[in-house]
Amino acid sequence: MSKMISDANLARMGLLSAEACEAGEALLTRVAASDLETVRVLFTDQHGVLRGKTLVASAFPSAFTSGIAVASTLLLKDTSHRTVFPVWDDQPGPLSGPMQGVGDIRLVPDPATFRILPWSPHSAWIFCDVVHRDGTPIPYAARTVLKNATARLARADMAATIGLEVEFHIFERTDAALEHPQTTMPGAPPQTRALTHGYQYLTETRYSDAEAILDELRRAAQALDLPVRSVEIEMGPSQFEFTFEPASPMQHADNLMMFRTMVKEVCAGRGLHASFMAKPRLANITACGWHIHMSLADLASGRALFIPDRQGELTPQADGWIAGLLAHATETSLLIAPTVNSYKRYQPFQLAPNRIQWGHDNRGAMIRALMAPGDMASRIENRAPDTSANPYYALAAQLIAGLEGITHGLKSPAPTRTPYQGDAGLLPTNLAQAIDAFEGSAMLRRTMGDEMVDYLTTIKRFEWDRYLSAISEWEQAEYFSLF
Repeated sequence: MSKMISDANLARMGLLSAEACEAGEALLTRVAASDLETVRVLFTDQHGVLRGKTLVASAFPSAFTSGIAVASTLLLKDTSHRTVFPVWDDQPGPLSGPMQGVGDIRLVPDPATFRILPWSPHSAWIFCDVVHRDGTPIPYAARTVLKNATARLARADMAATIGLEVEFHIFERTDAALEHPQTTMPGAPPQTRALTHGYQYLTETRYSDAEAILDELRRAAQALDLPVRSVEIEMGPSQFEFTFEPASPMQHADNLMMFRTMVKEVCAGRGLHASFMAKPRLANITACGWHIHMSLADLASGRALFIPDRQGELTPQADGWIAGLLAHATETSLLIAPTVNSYKRYQPFQLAPNRIQWGHDNRGAMIRALMAPGDMASRIENRAPDTSANPYYALAAQLIAGLEGITHGLKSPAPTRTPYQGDAGLLPTNLAQAIDAFEGSAMLRRTMGDEMVDYLTTIKRFEWDRYLSAISEWEQAEYFSLF
């Protein structure tokens, strides 16, 4: 079997390493001897949504020999699933060349991501890298973007470790919105009611109220080998949080994709609706954030680079990393807060940041510094991202901006104690501001490439224009009777 994989098309194209061929052989042997019926061969699209094909188990070897072909338009859609680019026109840009005419792209499986699904044990999934059909990289493919950012950090002789705090909602579904007039693009949202009362942060009885579904999610996460650390009752009604032990950027980007998808699928199977939307339009709801914890180590020695010698001080690396995150906060905002709704979360006194500043152990600041002499857990927390972000793009943004700060010797401003006051600049207040800053960033064009910047700008402008053209309930209430 190993020789079959190593002699086949993917390996000959250099898309599978010798280690991946060996791991693929072991995996195919395991699947052949199992009771698995299907394998879901998946990739993460530009919005952080899993897409792909489900193969019967007997067809799974083809994923490792020739890869799986899917339509390139899957990389060309906005959040409504509309294709943004004119795929039948002959014009330059992100579409030119292999993607013209809705040609195929190729999925290349990563055997390390194979998981049997505990809520569907006859099935498994495996995550893939995405390349053009001839094997050349796609510069805006999610895993490629993060791999490139990690490689840039490695060339500077450093490696990052990431910790995750992920907030989300679970509601009871009262109406799935499946009547024919509701099957629009995007579909009508389901009707829901709260699963638990809120505003009792970390209260034991609230945990008991939701223990059955939280236990099921925790067990499923652990069965997927996700490094769950804690399960918590968050502030708002039906709001919960899972935290995870530290891992590498790529491991945690994969882990977050697995976790978000698992939560939605398990809850849907129980008549519940799980949402990672930043701020749903529901009465008394609380916004959800995704808090990214980061530490840095010397690549050769493993020495932690954020541990200060004295309390209250910053190491040169921590100083530069914080300064880079702050200096490039506006232009990288699109990568950590990617939706129209994301910017409704940046409100003062709501445990979310609204200004570009940092503080020592301050939950209102964009950057929360948690560092002490001798503390191996010394780290920096970015509280600006939300849980709708594509995790590969979002983590790449942290690595790129932080490294820029160190490389260019940037210095952090004084820490804040009053994160909602002062002269610090505001985070973008809407998606349009974030798009403009992203598009105009010389730094991101240099580090991520013009094709990535132009590609994502085009998709997000299409989404923003659709939002502007929609008539809101506010407009109806404001003007329909007045004029």
